[in-house]
Amino acid sequence: MGVSSNRVEDFSSHHETSVRMSPASAEAVMVVAMPPVEIHRVCLPPSKTTFQKLRQRLSEIFFPDDPLHRFKNQSSFTKLVLALQFFFPIFHWAPTYSLALLRSDIISGLTIASLAIPQGISYAKLANLPPIIGLYSSFVPPLIYSILGSSRHLAVGPVSIASLVMGTMLNNAVSWSADPILYLKLAFTATFFAGLFQAALGLLRLGFIIDFLSKATLVGFMAGAAVIVSLQQLKGLLGIAHFTTKMQIVPVLTSVFQQRHEWSWQTIVMGFGFLAFLLITRKIGMRRPKLFWVSAAAPLTSVILSTLLVFLLKSKLHGISIIGHLPKGLNPPSSNMLYFHGSYLAVAIKTGIITGILSLTEGIAVGRTFAALRNYQVDGNKEMMAIGFMNMAGSCSSCYVTTGSFSRSAVNYNAGAQTAVSNIIMASTVLVTLLFLMPLFHYTPNFILAAIIITAVIGLIDYEAAYKLWKVDKLDCFACLCSFFGVLFISVPLGLAIAVGVSVFKVLLHVTRPNTMVLGNIPGTQIYQNPSRYREAMKVPSFLILAVESPIYFANSTYIQERILRWVREEEEQIQANNGNALKCVILDMTAVTAIDTSGIDAICELRKMLEKRSLQFVLANPAGNVMEKLHQSKILDSFGLNGLYLAVGEAVADISSLWKAQP
Repeated sequence: MGVSSNRVEDFSSHHETSVRMSPASAEAVMVVAMPPVEIHRVCLPPSKTTFQKLRQRLSEIFFPDDPLHRFKNQSSFTKLVLALQFFFPIFHWAPTYSLALLRSDIISGLTIASLAIPQGISYAKLANLPPIIGLYSSFVPPLIYSILGSSRHLAVGPVSIASLVMGTMLNNAVSWSADPILYLKLAFTATFFAGLFQAALGLLRLGFIIDFLSKATLVGFMAGAAVIVSLQQLKGLLGIAHFTTKMQIVPVLTSVFQQRHEWSWQTIVMGFGFLAFLLITRKIGMRRPKLFWVSAAAPLTSVILSTLLVFLLKSKLHGISIIGHLPKGLNPPSSNMLYFHGSYLAVAIKTGIITGILSLTEGIAVGRTFAALRNYQVDGNKEMMAIGFMNMAGSCSSCYVTTGSFSRSAVNYNAGAQTAVSNIIMASTVLVTLLFLMPLFHYTPNFILAAIIITAVIGLIDYEAAYKLWKVDKLDCFACLCSFFGVLFISVPLGLAIAVGVSVFKVLLHVTRPNTMVLGNIPGTQIYQNPSRYREAMKVPSFLILAVESPIYFANSTYIQERILRWVREEEEQIQANNGNALKCVILDMTAVTAIDTSGIDAICELRKMLEKRSLQFVLANPAGNVMEKLHQSKILDSFGLNGLYLAVGEAVADISSLWKAQP
């Protein structure tokens, strides 16, 4: 057996695996109960320059999907066509579009329009914006998404969560009732910055940032937001005129009961009656997907019926509040209303970034969900750019933050949508409504908008997902509960911030306190596993085999060092108590150590010195390529001397055991 420098060979000069049999391998069989083991050299990865390493690393970080692979070995014209298809997905499916597809898209487009119109009006009210803004936001953004988006089933428009967050954050800075013009300016400006942030994430391929909003965080946040939104709608369902603008559960419930004298029995009867109708039709649509049109048409049907009812009984129903006048016509330009200077700019930017992240998370998740059902792929970075550009354009055409809605997308999918043309059909229907039908909404009562919002957001309360979190991961469930109660009792933005903080803490906990374990040999094999998990796995006498399941960084190197020393102490105490064979060697299985930095290397070196003082041999097994390269460059392997590095734990045990047997 040679020194460690002979055990480490450059891969470029050793293409064949070198094999060496230990002279006393027959005796090693008795130790590990296995056939003779071949001892392999541990090779270095291929030599690369610093520039090549940096290029490869950046490529893996920002371009894991290799988006330019389709352009290789193509003619100039083909590259131009592929570039158009890449940046404008409409060029990918438009050449093969047919009348059969158009028929399906028309049906689905008209269906989601019947849902989008009442929801658009309702969600605008949720954001404390004029109802007409909700319809504007259901016209321009879907047209832009149909050109830039890669999902065939995503139905674009205002959504409840983004509307709630925008309304809450802006209203904390500027009262929508006291200064509606400034509030509207901030809403458009926040939409612009939301779009700018979303498009930047897509262009710079930084979509991993939104991954900090974990599934557990979103489950709790959406459930809390749904409860708050539903309670806020009691204002419309009870006919209360003077209601709190706060978004915490205690002030909302307090305001409900303090204003009992404003409750209107006519509003309560009709409001809860239509709410029951909407909930029943929603249940029918969920239980029988073929009857999706029942739940899809219910909101518009409710709007029509309630409007007719209020109009016919207007002489008798004096206490029912209505929407009032809505202007006809196309979206007016709003680029002159963007607020790029002044004391409220920071509020607009912060609101835009937060609503941008939330809407982006929802839109991409919805798009991928339905893409998986139809076995096609949605490019996350393209979606970020598409959603971002449509929000930037929307901010200049009197629209506020929009994204893909799960409820409308589900209806779109069930209605048989084939391409993004369904969004064009929906936008065309909204256009007709804006041009000709707006006077018909004059007598639409506010209680029906409240009922529509409650029906839409109640689906955000996912009991099954919360229960699954509790069963699978208690820390995830804790993050979910923090988000839920933070939204209910503190505020929507702070509740979200608390949940993200808990999620980040969980990541830091896993990084700084990685899992370490003792390994034992499964008799008759070269497999080493945790004896507490595999009862047949047995510790090898005189060996302590440990595994670390994480990179070794500055953040966890001290912990790993202390934990390994504790394993050694506990093993020695157990041996002494049981009169077992003395501990001679500690093997560190580095299979799961995917990376190491200088702090980690120093910790390994220091650990070797500590164990050496205790007359214990320290051995490394199966380091990954980049880990091996750094260990070699740091010259630490020279200090390990003979028999300090092996390709596998089994080889280390067999070879070291044979050397012990060979000693006189």
